[in-house]
Amino acid sequence: MAKLYFYYSSMNAGKSTNLLQSSYNYRERGMNTIVLTPELDTRYGGSVVSSRIGLSADAITFSTVDNLLTLVSDAHREKTLHCLLIDEAQFLTREQVHQLGDVADDLGIPVLCYGLRTDFRGQLFEGSQHLLAWADNLVEIKTICHCGRKATMVLRLDDQGRVVKQGAQIKIGGNESYQAVCRKHFKSGMANRQDNELPFHFSPAPTDPADQ
Repeated sequence: MAKLYFYYSSMNAGKSTNLLQSSYNYRERGMNTIVLTPELDTRYGGSVVSSRIGLSADAITFSTVDNLLTLVSDAHREKTLHCLLIDEAQFLTREQVHQLGDVADDLGIPVLCYGLRTDFRGQLFEGSQHLLAWADNLVEIKTICHCGRKATMVLRLDDQGRVVKQGAQIKIGGNESYQAVCRKHFKSGMANRQDNELPFHFSPAPTDPADQ
C-alpha cells in the first residue's frame, strides 16, 4: 500500500540530498519518478532541485493554485510512475496536502515530501502543519546546532548577521539568511538580542552528551 511520507527538519539537514538519493534509487531499478518543487524557489534556476553537496535533478514547478492530483494523474497516464517526490513541502497548501493523500490512496503512488517544520518565528508552515496531521509516516532528518545539540529551530538573519524577529513568513534564502539552532539558542536569539547589537556570532561551547 502506497503511503504519504513527510521528512522534516531544520535548515541544512540534507533534505534535498535525501530526496535526490531516493529518486536515484528508484531510477536505478528502472522505475519512474517525478520531482516537484514550488515555483517560488528560484535559487537554482526554477525547474531543478539542487543540494548543497552538488547533486541536482530536473523538476516540475508548481504553484499554490495547481491541483497536484490532476498533475500527477496526467503524468501517470503518459508513463507509469512509481514514486512522487516533493521538495520544499512546507510551501504546500492544505488542499494540496490532501491531494497528495489522494495520490497515495487512489493512484497507489508513494509520495515523499521533504520540508521545514517551522519558520523563523517557531511557527508551523501551512504545508508542514497539514502534513504532520495527514502523513502516514513522519521522519525527522537531524542536524546539529553550533553548540552540539540537535537543531530543531531556525533563525533568520539580516545582511549584517543580526537576528530578524518579524517579517513575512516566506523569504527564500540559504546559509546567508538562516541558521539552524536548538530550542535553547532559538529562545536566546529571539528574546535577548536587540536591533542595534553586533552581528549574530556563535561561540561553540562544550556540551553534555545528556543534553543532546
